[in-house]
Amino acid sequence: MELKDIKAVYFIGAGGIGMSALARYFIHRGLVVAGYDKTPSTLTHQLEKEGMLIHYEEDIEEIPHVCKNPQSTLVIYTPAIPDTHKELQFFREKGFEIQKRAQVLGTLTRSHKGLCFAGTHGKTTTSTMCAHIMHQSHMDCNAFLGGISKNYGTNYILSKNSDYIVIEADEFDRSFHWLRPWMSVITSTDPDHLDIYGTKEAYLESFRHYTELIQPGGALIIHRNLEMKQHVQEGVKVYDYSREAGDFHAENVVIDNGEICFDFISPIENVARVNLGQPIPINIENAIAAMAMAQLNGCTAEELRYGMRTYAGVDRRFDFKIKDNRHVFLSDYGHHPKEVLQSARSLKELFKGRKITVMFQPHLYSRTRDFYLEFADALSNFDEVILTEIYPAREEPIEGVTSMLIYDHLKPNVEKTMIKKDEVLDYVKGRDFDVLVVLGAGDLNNYVPQIAKIIENK
Repeated sequence: MELKDIKAVYFIGAGGIGMSALARYFIHRGLVVAGYDKTPSTLTHQLEKEGMLIHYEEDIEEIPHVCKNPQSTLVIYTPAIPDTHKELQFFREKGFEIQKRAQVLGTLTRSHKGLCFAGTHGKTTTSTMCAHIMHQSHMDCNAFLGGISKNYGTNYILSKNSDYIVIEADEFDRSFHWLRPWMSVITSTDPDHLDIYGTKEAYLESFRHYTELIQPGGALIIHRNLEMKQHVQEGVKVYDYSREAGDFHAENVVIDNGEICFDFISPIENVARVNLGQPIPINIENAIAAMAMAQLNGCTAEELRYGMRTYAGVDRRFDFKIKDNRHVFLSDYGHHPKEVLQSARSLKELFKGRKITVMFQPHLYSRTRDFYLEFADALSNFDEVILTEIYPAREEPIEGVTSMLIYDHLKPNVEKTMIKKDEVLDYVKGRDFDVLVVLGAGDLNNYVPQIAKIIENK
């Protein structure tokens, strides 16, 4: 099915962060957009306000009539939807064109210059930074992001004129193999999703194959010393980057009084005195990758400076809710051991001498089973750890796999507590935290507004 032939688009799993960006793209194109999601959320309610028809029960009768024509309806589903889903079965039986979100993004990279950001972690922040730089520059861009940009209040940026499209390239279910990037950043390759890949070697091979998909004339910008081998086509330039060294890196870094400034060193043009609008140490490295991509695609030194100075961050990525001398409270999406460790290190660097407490909700039984020792080591870098039960997402329980696997392996010097999720608010009421971070990719984040109010009232 060609994009020009589509009259209606139906989403199965409409409320996911990536799916909703695509939904917004088709809404902007003036098509009928409808779909199913299991749970109402702030995002689904916003999509409904923007014109999407959404229902929350598996029911073929709820599918709008205009979405029941196989010749003009594209069905898009998320891999998290089981094959037994009644609506998915209906569309398959009737011969509809059914694609995963990544397939649709792949189609868009064939008609636009795709600036794609891959990696176990860092890709949401880095892609959002780049999208902001590009959108504010004379180049402009479209963007499909993996988080809600605080600059725009959405995970989707539309441009009627730019040929560039910024995409978060997701390795889950090998989704990024559908893409044909013009250029790509790879931030990290720490093994994850072993329920899909099985082994670390298969995970790394998946990234190697992804580098083969970059189009000749384009470029790969890869973090130094990643445990993977790239294999690019002839005509693809390869650059490396990191905070301290590489083709793109930072020099003269100053972290002082809550501000971060550095010089951006580049083979194209150095840019002095870059100030981070979201001054977090890990964002130095993220900014280097984002600026490298934007600079390779025509952004000027002043546009790079302005973009980084005005970048406001992403919801749930070092998302500060309270920040004063008495209390600091933030939420962060980190759900892989390396992300947890980076969160701890960044907060220790920012808030030297203050007690830092993490409230962590493990995400997925399989990830907990595969990495509980690594989670325990990473969490032990905080001063205090509060653990809740595992958020299952798409998974069924695995016998013997609970948060206690992490709890029991925390280092002896760490204060630790285990509580149920529904006890969180009462627990916070009885405590007075110095620096508190709610960490994880599950639904513990739903309590963040209430936790913020409790802390403010203290």
